[in-house]
Amino acid sequence: MKHIYRITIACLLFSACAFPSGDYHTIEGFTMGTSFRIIFEGAPPAAVQAGVDSLLAQIDRSLSAYNPQSIISKINRNEAVEADSFFLAVFRRSHEIYLATGGAFDISASPLFNAWGFGFAGRDTVTQEKIDSLQQFTGMHHVWLEGTRVVKDDPRVTLNANAIAKGFGVDVLAGFLEQAGSRNFLVEIGGELRCKGKNSEGKDWAIGIDKPVDGNMFPGEHLQTVVRLTDKAMATSGNYRQYYEENGKKVVHTIHPATGYPAVNSLLSATVMAADCMTADAYATAFMAAGLEEAQQLLAAHPELDAYLIYECQGKLCVYTPPQPSSKGRGL
Repeated sequence: MKHIYRITIACLLFSACAFPSGDYHTIEGFTMGTSFRIIFEGAPPAAVQAGVDSLLAQIDRSLSAYNPQSIISKINRNEAVEADSFFLAVFRRSHEIYLATGGAFDISASPLFNAWGFGFAGRDTVTQEKIDSLQQFTGMHHVWLEGTRVVKDDPRVTLNANAIAKGFGVDVLAGFLEQAGSRNFLVEIGGELRCKGKNSEGKDWAIGIDKPVDGNMFPGEHLQTVVRLTDKAMATSGNYRQYYEENGKKVVHTIHPATGYPAVNSLLSATVMAADCMTADAYATAFMAAGLEEAQQLLAAHPELDAYLIYECQGKLCVYTPPQPSSKGRGL
């Protein structure tokens, strides 16, 4: 059975009048199964377009589990392949965040994603016996690097980088724009974003966070809040768009690797701000899996992160943001 679901995104607030003809340019298109948009100043548009197309194609060849010829697909099939710099960067950061979150973020939980219908393979019949079987070869202690080769202790181990690849792609494109000489830009892929400098009005970039309620399927239609951001990355994860219903029950896309089941907790949406989008992307996913209390503990242990967590409390939407010694530069 095929299920249609949407990727949770943080809506960007754009208006036609906000980008008059001049030094600011916009490039948009589709990648990684979603849309992307780049607004930038101070770099030749034609050269930026060519560079963006080339980099997105390279990311697809490295990290897309939907591309049978990608590096990650060959690794999943246990073929001998040398990992490129993109794959190595994502794998290493994924392992770091796997350890930091106690396994709440785990790209080796791919078989569990597939079993529930949220991966790159067809959905399976889920039983406790099936979950127990899959968990025997999930966990990043089963896979490691030896030079540029990925080594597994079980050939059934497979990887899925979907929960970090968009953020990584944002970082790659942001780095490219900086090298191209742009001092003001915003890069967004599927709602994960990174910005630098100011928008065309000379202000920090305005970013909308959607209200995480069922039925809010169109980004920007119902906003929870708007934040101002500069020189930061931001990513949002939630379960109010990417889910399906079966036997009268809601099956959400966030799977907790420790249980093997969809995460059920009070946290409805996790927006994370970090220095880079790869980190923000992964932690947003980890927070949704771990739940509000563990997310708060992780934020306390990682003061370099900021967050806007929306959770259900007594039938209402409540918000948690970590305490800050100073509001300067927070973006909230």
